[in-house]
Amino acid sequence: MIKQRFGIIGNSPLLDRAIDIARQVAATDITVLITGESGTGKEFFPKIIHQLSSRKHGSYIAVNCGAIPEGTIDSELFGHEKGSFTGAHEARKGYFEVVNGGTIFLDEIAELPLGTQVRLLRVLESGEFIRVGSSKELKTNVRVVAATNVNVADAVAAGKFRQDLYYRLNTVPVFVPPLRERQEDIYLLFRKFASDAAEKYRMPSIQLDDEAQNILINYRWPGNIRQLKNLAEQISILEKNRNINAVTLVKYMPQGKSNELPVLYKGQDTSKFSERELLYKVLFDMKKDVNDLKQLVMNLLQNEQNIGSSQAENVQLIKQLYKDFEEAKESSQPIIVQPSDKSLSDPDTIQEPEEIEESLSLEKKEMDYIRRALEKHKGRRKEAAKELGISERTLYRKIKDYKLE
Repeated sequence: MIKQRFGIIGNSPLLDRAIDIARQVAATDITVLITGESGTGKEFFPKIIHQLSSRKHGSYIAVNCGAIPEGTIDSELFGHEKGSFTGAHEARKGYFEVVNGGTIFLDEIAELPLGTQVRLLRVLESGEFIRVGSSKELKTNVRVVAATNVNVADAVAAGKFRQDLYYRLNTVPVFVPPLRERQEDIYLLFRKFASDAAEKYRMPSIQLDDEAQNILINYRWPGNIRQLKNLAEQISILEKNRNINAVTLVKYMPQGKSNELPVLYKGQDTSKFSERELLYKVLFDMKKDVNDLKQLVMNLLQNEQNIGSSQAENVQLIKQLYKDFEEAKESSQPIIVQPSDKSLSDPDTIQEPEEIEESLSLEKKEMDYIRRALEKHKGRRKEAAKELGISERTLYRKIKDYKLE
């Protein structure tokens, strides 16, 4: 079985799909582009393609394009002649010449300089290349498998990657899914890494309790498999207790500004989540309620121009309440209703600031507006609706709902 042969762990359908594509394309000489986030295990797929192909008895070499300096990348890939540059004391074969008849894996292909991309495109199209410092064309028969964690289409749009090379490499794409899309595989991988660490350092393997497993599975793993392996090794080495609970596990999880904690959705069983995760859900729900309240107040204030002068002072009061609400929300202080400008000018009407609850009764205020409009127009609903800035049908419905008849 392919997974056992190449040491791949997981039962995710997305992973199985990627392996199946690699298996099918292996029998051909088609160029393959492997994409996926850093740390997802892209390096396994060129080996699968090579070992299942007719080139399996030929050479295989993996080249990290991002690790080779720009000034020497052409020499490394295509070779050079003696004296072609300072330090070139003798002629040297490049990877495309050495691996003739085999497979070359170009990792981090998006890091190639544009000049080198032109040379690579020529090799892919005609199998021809020229050593640095030479004018003689050489031929090679090499299968190219490339990989990148960069969105190549974006790199093409930014002018950092040649479009024609992208199309030539992307004959058959293989997408390796990130770990967060393989939740069923996360604990399997963790157990494997913990077991390997235990064997390597001659100690008992660590075990996670149910809550710790749940946190592990629901974490988003921005570093993917590489990050998971690092975590398993850290805990294995540093923890004396071999039974790891949720509190201990969280200590080893990144605690930065974006800690990628799991998010709860409607319908999930909250009993499986820690108090910390439930607190995040409560905060998100509170934020939604505040936004809904803001929208209701803004809709009311938008009708200010259609409200008569007799209600102008009430509109100003609502504005003040809304402003105080925003300030109180930021400072976590109670809302204080200040006297209006009119009351300030009259010493007899000055009152002490009144502390009220944050829960504002918009329904009561709306009822008061409707009642005043009806009284002003002596029950004529058409004129009252016009002054309130709503339709007569809406006014009729609200009169019925509020039992103002």
